[in-house]
Amino acid sequence: MDWSLFSSPFVLLLITLVVIGVLKFVTVLHRGYFYWKKKGVPYLPNSLSSMTVGWKLLLRRINFTDYCQYIYNCWPNAKYVGLMDFNTPSVLLRDPELIRDIMVKDFEYFPDHRSFVDENVEPLFGKNIFSLRGDRWREMRTTLSPSFTASKMKFMFDLISKCSHDFVDYFVDHPEICNAIETKGAFRRYTNDVIATAAFGISVNSMKDQNNEFYTRGVEATKFSGGFLTLVKLIFMRMCPSLSKSIGLTFFPPATSKFFKQIVRETIRAREEQDIIRPDMIHLLMQARDKEGDSVHKMTLDDIVSQAFIFFFAGFDTSATLMCFAAHELAVNKDIQDRLRKEVQQHLDEGSGEISYEALSKMSYMDMVISEVLRKYPPVILIDRLCNKRYELPASEPGCKSAIIEPNNLIMFPVYALHHNPEYFPNPNKFDPERFSDENKDNIVPYTYLPFGHGPRKCIGNRFALMETKILIAHLLQKFTLKTTEKTVEPIVFSKKEFTLQPDGGFWIGLEKRET
Repeated sequence: MDWSLFSSPFVLLLITLVVIGVLKFVTVLHRGYFYWKKKGVPYLPNSLSSMTVGWKLLLRRINFTDYCQYIYNCWPNAKYVGLMDFNTPSVLLRDPELIRDIMVKDFEYFPDHRSFVDENVEPLFGKNIFSLRGDRWREMRTTLSPSFTASKMKFMFDLISKCSHDFVDYFVDHPEICNAIETKGAFRRYTNDVIATAAFGISVNSMKDQNNEFYTRGVEATKFSGGFLTLVKLIFMRMCPSLSKSIGLTFFPPATSKFFKQIVRETIRAREEQDIIRPDMIHLLMQARDKEGDSVHKMTLDDIVSQAFIFFFAGFDTSATLMCFAAHELAVNKDIQDRLRKEVQQHLDEGSGEISYEALSKMSYMDMVISEVLRKYPPVILIDRLCNKRYELPASEPGCKSAIIEPNNLIMFPVYALHHNPEYFPNPNKFDPERFSDENKDNIVPYTYLPFGHGPRKCIGNRFALMETKILIAHLLQKFTLKTTEKTVEPIVFSKKEFTLQPDGGFWIGLEKRET
């Protein structure tokens, strides 16, 4: 062997980097295996099978739901389980009382979500109410909360109802496309139009104008099935924000960010020049921008754009998915569909063929059906909180010690697993709206049903999502019978390529026109 090669500076540098990399990798593995073990906490990975399941997730051999279920079921008697999230010590809570403590009672210890991207790297996402922390989050929450009160929902109801009518009427006028409809693509057009009018003050009909820019940009912004490279980019932006910014790496396409920024800028300019007052999100944000005071964070255009965008981001795809699952279950369960239609028809008759905001609020069976959809198919599989000061958890199991959660440790709430725990929801894979009847809903163990989270960080737009979903389902049932097709898959098989609940092959139903 020619030992002189090792005298080369380049070779020495390369060897040094390899050794450092190996040592770093070993350190990470050691920390992952022994961090929670030293604390006497049930933990993952604790066996070869745990590592195997983790690799199956990365290689897309199993879906994210199965992975979360595996972790949840590994320690069935534990109140919580320790694990690592990209070398960050994390705790998966299983006990409803602990979930209550951390979400509500001891909220000041866990007030924030973890950050996926730095706001200086991706202001479109990093400056929104979901990502903001501390006082800036509280200030923004106070600013936006008036947009989602019952009175504001009532005010926006007619706008949303019109979007729903336009959507359903399109299918009435085009019976040739009703035999088999991929509902995700269709319902996203509806949610696009709803958000355009409610948040941005823009009237769009995405069924008639299939390629309008508001819709196409929304598809781009919410497309997360880009595969392994998308995951790598997200990890890199999270781990190396300064380098990401210096090389111009962004999570969303630059044209998408530019489009939403331009829309908001032009809307603000038009309202200022023409003295337009429209009680929507943009107006409230403009008012917040003009506040004065040393303790007030001076709101920039990026801040306003980010809040408007997260409303779009959260509502465009997530609400459409809720509608897809609701339509699927109604098509599969004809008895439930017939009973719900009877309730809808009753209120239509009382309202001379129209459904008012008050009538929609009185539809008890509608509420039961949508609640069960959210139970069986929650919008998010996991919810997280970030610890900001030391917190002591009680012993996870008899014989274990209490555990100290350090600042920047992560807490995870397994929403999907809780919703499918037969101890809390018997026969969890059965779609059964009766779980949420007046007689039964009080029997649900508190903090085992978390479709929108709980406490101060509960989803701010949940009323809006429920309203736009219920009015659409009501109008669909008025005009159509929802039926299964050859492409309808029951039971649903979740995709291994997505981190949200999405079925393999898409959502498919048929619409049969009713005589009214």
